[in-house]
Amino acid sequence: MKKYSYLVLALSTLFIASCKDFLTEEPASVITEEQYYKTESDANTAINAVYFFLNSGRIQTPYNTLFNTGMNMGSDDEDPGPGATNPDVRSLAVQSHSSSNLRVYEIWQQHYAAIRKANVVLNKIPAISFSIPGNKERILGEAKFLRALFYFNLVRLYGDVPLVTEYQNFVSPSDYAIAKSPSADVYAQIEKDLTEAASVLPTSYSSPDLGRATSGAARALLAKVYLIKASLPLKLTENYQKAISKAEEALSPSDGGTGAYGYDLAADYAKVFLPAFKNGTEHIFSAQMKANSYNQGNNEMSRAIFSAIPGLTGNYAHMVRYYTEGEDKFFSIYKLFKPADKRRDVTFVRSFTSPANGKKYALPLVNPAVPNDSTPFWNKWWDPNNTAVTSNSEANVPIIRYAELLLIHAEAENEVNGPTVKAYKSINRVRARAGLPNLTAGLTKNQFRDSVYFERRLELVYEYQRWFDLIREKDADGKGILLKSLQKVGKTNATEKNYLYPIPQTELDNNPLLKQNVLWE
Repeated sequence: MKKYSYLVLALSTLFIASCKDFLTEEPASVITEEQYYKTESDANTAINAVYFFLNSGRIQTPYNTLFNTGMNMGSDDEDPGPGATNPDVRSLAVQSHSSSNLRVYEIWQQHYAAIRKANVVLNKIPAISFSIPGNKERILGEAKFLRALFYFNLVRLYGDVPLVTEYQNFVSPSDYAIAKSPSADVYAQIEKDLTEAASVLPTSYSSPDLGRATSGAARALLAKVYLIKASLPLKLTENYQKAISKAEEALSPSDGGTGAYGYDLAADYAKVFLPAFKNGTEHIFSAQMKANSYNQGNNEMSRAIFSAIPGLTGNYAHMVRYYTEGEDKFFSIYKLFKPADKRRDVTFVRSFTSPANGKKYALPLVNPAVPNDSTPFWNKWWDPNNTAVTSNSEANVPIIRYAELLLIHAEAENEVNGPTVKAYKSINRVRARAGLPNLTAGLTKNQFRDSVYFERRLELVYEYQRWFDLIREKDADGKGILLKSLQKVGKTNATEKNYLYPIPQTELDNNPLLKQNVLWE
């Protein structure tokens, strides 16, 4: 991906509302939004401004800590640690939040800010002349892909939401008031954007454009959209077959697909996350992180490190969720991994080595029922080259990767046709890379579904996926798993209303056409 220069990007956000109704002339030093989008360079700056909302560390953006503090910590896998002192974060983690919760508002606000930028691209760029054939269509395709991604997050978290697809540049605040659209309409727009993006985006990029949206990414994300539509709460089960078909358009031929994108699993699970191997064959689309470059470093690394380690900066804000399982009062997702699972010791570490004195630092748990028990710390965003400034990790955050595409394929195939050879093949590819044996043959449809759910949980943990899975997965009776999953780990405040986030109170106050979600009224 182009290395974003936010000093330049700032030009695209200045003077949103024109003052021409009130002044007879404009200062020569001011560039209005109407004046700015004239050249191919302006177009590149405009699309980069949309990508900004994936990875900026200057503010909490969805894929740079916001989804963790605003979503992951509310799940059954994670908790706010001692360093997470924000009361909004801590209340959300135990499902005691309200519509005034800051993180609930920030997720909404960040997504709509990104959507506005995408709408600017789609409105302004068509009029610009390009010297390189296909570049205009590519940029418009990128904007549609990103707009679809942001709406996909919003509709899953909030349900019916305002659907804004036109460029808005109003003077009066009342002109921005817009009612919610049914989730069916939002999903229809997501599908339209991704389908159109897939038809114009390239299959790959070379440096310095690595990481931009591709046609394969659009197809993979669309497969996920179909899977979610078929799941709870919509239960539009005809979309399972669409998920299979679309996934196979992105899967490589060796995995039963027709995709020409060269996707494959990384041989070593650790290389999926280490910065030295980012944008490899497994990375379908990721939030790109860059240390020491306009606040583009991944801020998650420092939040998972135990504090007071000489030479390392950490505040231990992110920790695993502990709960009682039998005699073990400190059970966690760490112990759901089999010792032979290669993913466990990539996902977690049990001690940190001080770069200052070479000593190991850990937090052993006092639990006589479990010999040699110890505290696991999150480790996926560790950057070995940035230990001096731990908040500057270059580890990318996968938004969709090939392992997930295989699991999407396995799940959808099972829902349509039961646990077929094709379904087994896709899940076993993921298990084999983890060093695990093939899934037991002869499982029922329900047993196979539970196996896919469990594989997703282990494979994708700490990647901002768990909450989205909790609100859409089902048990053998077709009922949602959210409440029983949270209650199992002691988060007993959860009720049916928590399947959706409340519409932020600030938005309700500013938009008279916006109505609160029913169970939050």
